[in-house]
Amino acid sequence: MTEAAELPPVPEQARAVFGDRYADAVRYAELLAEAGVKRGLIGPREVPRLWERHLLNCAVLSEVVPEGVTVCDVGSGAGLPGIPLALVREDLKITLLEPLLRRTNFLTEVVELLGLDHVTVVRGRAEEVMGKMPPVHVVTARAVAPLDRLATWGVPLLRPYGEMLALKGDTAEEELKAATTALSKLGAEETSVLQVGEGVVDPLSTVVRVEVGESPGGVRFAAKRAKAARTGRTRRRRG
Repeated sequence: MTEAAELPPVPEQARAVFGDRYADAVRYAELLAEAGVKRGLIGPREVPRLWERHLLNCAVLSEVVPEGVTVCDVGSGAGLPGIPLALVREDLKITLLEPLLRRTNFLTEVVELLGLDHVTVVRGRAEEVMGKMPPVHVVTARAVAPLDRLATWGVPLLRPYGEMLALKGDTAEEELKAATTALSKLGAEETSVLQVGEGVVDPLSTVVRVEVGESPGGVRFAAKRAKAARTGRTRRRRG
C-alpha cells in the first residue's frame, strides 16, 4: 500500500473551509502524504490524521487573522500553518520562512503547483532575515519551539502593533505563564489564549496571541533592526 492510499476520506468540513480551493487542498494533502513523507517532512504515522490534525487544524487559524495583512510563517516546515492559511485567505500576503533547503524546495514546488501567487518562500532563520525583509502585521508558527524561544524569533519580525499567533496544544496556558517575563522584554503588551475551529475541528485549535506595542522585540531588537536596515541601504547603494 502506498503512502497516498493511507490518506483518510476527506472530511465534509474541508469543502466548506477551503471553498474554491478545495481541490488544491486535496492535492496538498496528497503531496504531504507522498513527497512529504518520502523527504522526511512529515512522519508516516501522521498520514491517517492529515486532515483533522494538520490541514483543518491550521486552516481555522484564519478566524483570527485580520483582513488584507502581511504574514510571516516562521519555521514553516512542510507549510503548516502557512499553506492551509493561504488556501483559505487569498487576501493575505504570506511569506513561508524556513531555514532547511529540502523543506524550502518542497514549499516552492507546492506554491508553484497550487498557483499560490500571494505566497513567497524564503530560506533563512528568523534572526537572519530581520531587517532584510519588511516587517509584517502577523507572525504565525506551529510546533516550532517553546513560546519564550519562539517569541525571540518571531516578535522582532513584526511591525509596530502587530501580533504573533502561535498554534499550541494543551500546554498553551502554562507556556504563556512561563514566558510572561520574556514576552514583556520583547515589547508584548497583550497576550491571550484563543480557541478556534468551532464546528470544524474537535478538539478546537488553541492559539496563543501575543500583541506588541510600538517596539516589537524591545530595545535590544530595535537597535539590531536599525543596524540591519543601514547595512541593507549600504549594499543597495554599492550595487
